[in-house]
Amino acid sequence: MASPMSAGGFLSGLRAEGLTVVEVGNWRHHNRNHKGPWGPVHGVMIHHTVTSGSEHTVELCRDGYAELPGPLCHGVITKDGRVHLVGYGRANHAGLGDDDVLRAVIAEKTLPPDNEANTDGNRHFYGFECENLGDGKDPWPAAQLDAIEKAAAAVCRHHGWTERSVIGHLEWQPGKVDPRGFTMAWLRERIRERLK
Repeated sequence: MASPMSAGGFLSGLRAEGLTVVEVGNWRHHNRNHKGPWGPVHGVMIHHTVTSGSEHTVELCRDGYAELPGPLCHGVITKDGRVHLVGYGRANHAGLGDDDVLRAVIAEKTLPPDNEANTDGNRHFYGFECENLGDGKDPWPAAQLDAIEKAAAAVCRHHGWTERSVIGHLEWQPGKVDPRGFTMAWLRERIRERLK
């Protein structure tokens, strides 16, 4: 059981990990908290955006669209490795996922296959959307991969979590494929090394 860190603590933690952070508008108060609670938090979820162009990507993740209002995450990690903070609190990023996966994240154990969508993930996960078309061909620049690693590690470091608290959307919700272009096992190994 972990309470979400304060918005200021989130910003400080990201910067302490060596990240370049861009604060977008009133991100500290932009959330979906009126739809339900945020917390207790148990992990970090990584996504790809299926967009191109950093400015468009950040705007979409902040504002959302008719069927899914923003914010669509807490931070947008663009190809240049910058983290754009677009919201803080409950965000429309995780959706419904597998309660068995959530239990494994909490216990920091190997994840079971995600085969049902019965649990509110927006309540329990920090979310980072990463600018990429998600077609398996769009490259992931080194600066962006470094930033994904650092951002996830910053949250884990604050909460005393291991790399097993970091999951991909594809590990949470049946039918999701993101992030595509690297494996979560590979990313978790990088995070594990960083947290040593």
